[in-house]
Amino acid sequence: MATDSPRPVIDLPSDPREPAAAGSQMLLLGRRIRHARTERGLTLDELGQRVGSTASQLSLVENGRREPRLSLLQSLASALGTTTTDLLDAAPPSRRAALEIDLDRAQGTATYAALGLPTVRPAKNLPTEALEALVGLHRELARRADAAIATPEEARRATTALRLWMRERNNHLPEIETAAEDLVRRAGYTTGALTHSAVASMAADLGFTLIHVDDLPHSTRTVTDLANGRIYLPPASIPGGHGLRSLALQAIAHRVLAHSTPRSYADFLRQRVEITYFAAACLMPSTAAVAHLSAAKRRKELAVEDFRDSFGVTHEAAAQRLTNLLTEHLDIRLHFLRVGDDGTLFKGYSNDAVRFPTDGTGAIEGQVVCREWAARSAFTRRDRAGEYYQYTDTPEGTFWCTTQTGSTSAGGFSITVGVPFGAAKWFRGRDTTRRRESRCPDPTCCRLPDPELAAEWAPHAWPSAAVHAHVLSPLPTGAFPGVEDAEVYAFLDRHAPR
Repeated sequence: MATDSPRPVIDLPSDPREPAAAGSQMLLLGRRIRHARTERGLTLDELGQRVGSTASQLSLVENGRREPRLSLLQSLASALGTTTTDLLDAAPPSRRAALEIDLDRAQGTATYAALGLPTVRPAKNLPTEALEALVGLHRELARRADAAIATPEEARRATTALRLWMRERNNHLPEIETAAEDLVRRAGYTTGALTHSAVASMAADLGFTLIHVDDLPHSTRTVTDLANGRIYLPPASIPGGHGLRSLALQAIAHRVLAHSTPRSYADFLRQRVEITYFAAACLMPSTAAVAHLSAAKRRKELAVEDFRDSFGVTHEAAAQRLTNLLTEHLDIRLHFLRVGDDGTLFKGYSNDAVRFPTDGTGAIEGQVVCREWAARSAFTRRDRAGEYYQYTDTPEGTFWCTTQTGSTSAGGFSITVGVPFGAAKWFRGRDTTRRRESRCPDPTCCRLPDPELAAEWAPHAWPSAAVHAHVLSPLPTGAFPGVEDAEVYAFLDRHAPR
């Protein structure tokens, strides 16, 4: 398991609201030096004379803007009647020093810089009460920023950054693959579909019991009670409840991957991607999955539906798992899409040069894909029971795609896996004669209306748009984006053993 190390598997850039750790350490050192100097009644000039430095240089050190050389640090310790070990202590020397450090840290964040307000220097003549008030205000500012971390724009930017990061790595996370494989093997897995009993055994291995309830908070999919070792899941709505295995595994993943409370939307999103990846790697373990795919490639019979049926998962889960394995193990680049029947792109991944539509932030979610792509043209056929195969000529090259359609209470959707023309030879359905041309993003491809119809109806048309609320609406606030804390805490209290 990966519980020995809390380091994120996906090592994205840190929260821009937080200053660098090295800068915080220098500031703490400077405050300890200042504290020791003022306790001894020395001015900067007097201390400078004792250590052979200038007052201006020492001021930079005390304010955390310059790191002292070891020789200067030793001289300072000697002049101040202390040791280098004491000066490098990780604890602030006083309550006042701790407040000064907190204020400097808060004013060094991007959140504060964006306000365009002046910086307040915690000089010695600044009353401690005023310092307390300023630090309190900054803490409230940070709390409110955290409460708003799920705004649509931030969510889209964070999603884009993570998608690009994953593409650089061919959507493959070896540390999670290893952790998942280890856990399923300990549960007795050998081949085929992972059973519910095996998932329960995996939970027990980590000290948890799986409990199905019918009153989960409406804003949650699962709830974990860390105090009592319980993972609450919804009841199975379909006999067999295959989706429950994935939900349980995602809850387990938080423990295996040593997640802590997310500090930002980017951190929350990283965790969400990691637990989804972990669940897929458990349901379709790398060793067995790669063996299946390699054998199918040798026969030139790669097929999403065969892979799906071999491991007893959904078509979408199987298609997404291919993005983790095909490039890394079979040297096949590919793309994946989930598209609504109105053409809206819900999910997408590519490392094969296919060009997804994007908005100004680079996000693809909520954009409308070309009508000529297989992801949309599959909706035009009458018989949707089997796979739909199509070649599409695009400005970036020709791609072969396999698409499966489905429906939910929210409407129809399609799941597509595509590869460049040269890789189609490995897949079932490569002999299709369906071929379309896409010129998007050229608007004359499929965006502009027929000129004659536009001339006739443009002056008279006044439609009311159907807004995609999932793209525009902020999530409920709380410690976890999208989750209402009060509802969760009441649920846990209601179900806790007495």
